[in-house]
Formats: sequence, structure tokens, C-alpha cells
Amino acid sequence: MSIWLFRAGRNGEFENKFLKDKRIYLTWDNLQEDLSKYSDRASLLERLSELYSNENPNTIRNWASQIYPIAHRIEKGDWVVLPSKLSSTIHFGRVIGDYVFDKNAESPYFHYRDVEWFATDIPRSKFDQDLLYSFGAFMTVCKITRNDAEKRLKEMANNDWKTKAISFDAFNEAVDVVASSLTDIEMAAIDAISNHIIQKFQGYRMEELISEILKAKGFTVFHSKQGADGGKDLLASGGEMGFGSPKICVQVKSHDTPVDRPTLDQLGGVMSKVGAEYGLLVSWSGFKNSVEQERGNQFFRIRLWDSTDVIKEIFNNYGKLSPEIQADIPLKRIWMLSDDGE
Repeated sequence: MSIWLFRAGRNGEFENKFLKDKRIYLTWDNLQEDLSKYSDRASLLERLSELYSNENPNTIRNWASQIYPIAHRIEKGDWVVLPSKLSSTIHFGRVIGDYVFDKNAESPYFHYRDVEWFATDIPRSKFDQDLLYSFGAFMTVCKITRNDAEKRLKEMANNDWKTKAISFDAFNEAVDVVASSLTDIEMAAIDAISNHIIQKFQGYRMEELISEILKAKGFTVFHSKQGADGGKDLLASGGEMGFGSPKICVQVKSHDTPVDRPTLDQLGGVMSKVGAEYGLLVSWSGFKNSVEQERGNQFFRIRLWDSTDVIKEIFNNYGKLSPEIQADIPLKRIWMLSDDGE
């Protein structure tokens, strides 16, 4: 069994289709070619050079290494890792179908394999940092083998996605076939910061962190006392002394499972009860797909923040956070060239 990393678009724009259709698609622009005809990389590379004649030869070689596997290297029974761009979660699937080329499909869905999604919405926080680095490879498709990933992911799947301790030898002996691929440095940094924050801010302390962020954004905030709060962890409002708008009811969840639809519905009820105009649902471990599907329907009423959203708010408002919060989350800004590699 091999483990393959797939991406559902640069911004996760194909993710819901992957999950709904129970497939992985090779979403390559203008690639209406039956890849099964190219039995070796050389013949595929030659054809890609014709199709994308204006591209750099090194770029085309890189693309060929990502395009070739869906028809020729991925096998039934292999696992697929699909990091979500819509929430701080990861989806896992098992390949159950052969390669299919559908010339009549809508672009870019010409190429696919049927997949059984056996584990979805697994929080990124459950995975060790080295595995997250592998999941962050700057490739649309690549094989993951570094740091004994196959064995460890199998053990996690059999252990309710809890991490088991691994020996130092496992790292030394691991073969890394994707080491040459670039890593999404921004996502790797966010993962490291996320692990640091959740160790220091859980439960009521996470509510305090969200309260500080809202204050930094100019809101007056009421923080319910620890214990029963009737579903309103925080209330935030603009204007003098908080008597203006917008009036926001906030629920904060820091546990290690994604939030489901009933929690979202509960927030809507509490908003009506307290007279809030808007709602903010914060879930450190992300949201179930049933909640993600409601983003559009709730756009004018409720915002959803996962750990990545919270960290970006920290970045944007860091200078206005209290000295105590800055001491608990010591950050410094580093500038580097961006990399838009495929």
C-alpha cells in the first residue's frame, strides 16, 4: 500500500466535489488527453511538451511527475491524503477504482479514480509536525513515504486517530521520495504555531484569547463566567461602551473534534435570545462537512473560524494584543520570497 497526497485546487475550490463524488480528480487545466496511452514517463513528457510549449522544460518535467501517477502508479487499495483548504482538517480515502478518462466531462474533471472516503474532517492538530510537513508538500500530487508515514497513519487510523510514540530510529531509517518537493512554508508555520497555542489555551483560556482578539479589533467584549453560559461564551459589540453595532454572539470550542451542525444551529437560537445581529462560531479543530456546507447560507449572519483563521487574526492584530497574550504567543515577523510553484 502506498500513500498519495492530493490537492483539490489551490484554494480548495474542488474539495466538496471530491468528497461528494467519492473521487479524486486530476484537476489539470487543458489536459483533455487519455493518460493511459502514455505507458512511460518519457512519452508523457513528450506530449506535455507539445501541449505546453511555452512553459519552462523543468516546469513540464515537474508536471509530468505529478500527472503520471493517477493512471500508472496509483493502485487499488492505496490511501489518499486530502488536506482541506476550507478548514483545519484532513480527509483520508482508499482508492477502489481504476483510472478513468472521461472526454465528455466538464473541465477540469477529465481524469479520476473512485475513492472510499473512510475518514473525513480529522483535525490537523492530531498529527505530529513531521507528518504535517509531508502533507504540506507544494505539489498537487505526490507519494508520501518520509518518516515511516504509512505505518504511522495506519496505526493512527486503528487508534481513533491518536498518535502513538515512535522511535528515533524510525526517523533515521525512513526513505524520503518527496524530499525534493517544496513545502508550503506558510502552512508549516501555522501548524507549529497552532500546536503551541493549543497547549497553552484550552477551554476558558481559549475564550480569553478570542476575547483579546475581538478587543484588538475594536469591540467591547462581555465574557461569561466560567461554567454554564447558556451558549454565549462571549458577546461583542461596536460603538461607545458597546452600545452600537454590530452586535455579535460568540461560541468557542477548543476540543479536538470538529464541530457539527447542531452546534451551529444552537448558536442561531442563542443569537435570537440575546438580540445579537451576528454570530461567530470558533472551533479550533475545524468543522464537519455538514457545517461547511452552510457557509454560504449563513454568510450574512454567522462567521466560522478554525485554528487557521484564529492564527491569521493574531497575525493581523498582534501589536494590539495584551502583553500577557504576546508573552504566551511570542512571534516575530520574517519576510521571504513567495513561491507559486505547482
